[in-house]
Amino acid sequence: MSDTITTAATATRAEYCVVACAEAWRGAGEVLASPMGTVPTIGARLARLTFSPDLLLTDGEALLIGDVPALGAAPAVVEGWLPYRQHLALVATGRRHVMMGASQIDRYGNQNISCIGAWARPTRQLLGVRGAPVNTLNNPTSYWVPRHSPRVFVEKADMVCGVGHDRAAAAGPSATRYHRIPEVVSDLGVFDFETPDRTMRLRSLHPGVTVEQVVEATGFTLTIPDEVPYTREPAAEELRLIREVVDPRALRDREVCS
Repeated sequence: MSDTITTAATATRAEYCVVACAEAWRGAGEVLASPMGTVPTIGARLARLTFSPDLLLTDGEALLIGDVPALGAAPAVVEGWLPYRQHLALVATGRRHVMMGASQIDRYGNQNISCIGAWARPTRQLLGVRGAPVNTLNNPTSYWVPRHSPRVFVEKADMVCGVGHDRAAAAGPSATRYHRIPEVVSDLGVFDFETPDRTMRLRSLHPGVTVEQVVEATGFTLTIPDEVPYTREPAAEELRLIREVVDPRALRDREVCS
């Protein structure tokens, strides 16, 4: 009981987000984790060190690594070379779980990282579509949003890059066969699509956040259960791994303010 109380009192918002991201890879088996962002990267490495020891990790570029170095440190064990063509083969065969970012995401999980505004005359040019459509149609794709706001959680994405549930269903069985969006993690909570119409549902709140805050920061109507649990607390050993092994420089706090 004392460990639980201490953990709850000392864990930061960023550390709750790390644990929520790590949970995306629970029970994933021997698949490639492709986290995009500081907090998801810490989460993937935490999962590898704890409940998903078979998870494959990279150095963020082109090497499969056998150990779990701190962020920014070189790996001590290199298991193999992962050039772009082999990485694409993993994507096409579903042996990867990517956690992407989202400049916009709507109620069905359609994600935009390409542009803001009308395609013919956008007000902002972003990354481009990149590999988002292939990701969402071939392997599990989760999302990480470090700043939850109505500008990100929108009624309708200006440009669809990652395919959501409604568009996958409209495209038919070839699109839905491997389509899966396990979770969306933001600095306010965790969300999924476990609803009859496959629209976004609030699954858990990070401690210190209220349902009202989430509703105000979301540009569409969320499904809100009658009772919303809190995101699970980091165990004492998980906090040690986060703070001393994976992220000793506390880079997580630059992405999520406590």
